[in-house]
Amino acid sequence: MEVKVSQYQFNRIGSQMEREYGKIRKGEEDAHMMLLFPMEGNMLKVHRAHPESNGRRAIEAIVITLFQIQSYLSDDEYDLDSFRSEENERLVQALLMAFDPFTNREIRTALEEASVDLGSMEVLKELYGEPVRCLLKIKDSVELWSRERGADGYFRFIENTIGTAVERDQKMNFAVAVPGLSFANMKEKDYK
Repeated sequence: MEVKVSQYQFNRIGSQMEREYGKIRKGEEDAHMMLLFPMEGNMLKVHRAHPESNGRRAIEAIVITLFQIQSYLSDDEYDLDSFRSEENERLVQALLMAFDPFTNREIRTALEEASVDLGSMEVLKELYGEPVRCLLKIKDSVELWSRERGADGYFRFIENTIGTAVERDQKMNFAVAVPGLSFANMKEKDYK
């Protein structure tokens, strides 16, 4: 069943997911870098190629990505057409390529080779816990740097902190976690 999403629901999904999965606290980011780095690096690559995919579009992309995860964990499909744009869809794709086995075939293959049951709701909840926490942390960061330095503040901050470690190409990096194990870096995937 497709659910029409209101502006109120769009604005609230982050706090709902935070209650369910928790949040990365300030100063604890290093423990989550195995996934934060490919997520932020992929977003930076998109922004470099398409500067109009700015901080505001990044926040929208994170929220759309949270709804995508929620759709995997429920029987609902979400109608987000009124929130989608070319500028935020590029960022949604970059985020999903970093962790989602239903978007990135290489992640799916790795999980299937590890005999992970992607049809199990319990497995999916465990699999998406870390990505949700990372998305919420990135959203907080985008909001902070956008307030401090404007629409491109977050991307200027990311460029200054990790930019030299992010290749200047369009290959999307990713990390994969086998439920019960920690995240492990995997190889790159071309972004199209």
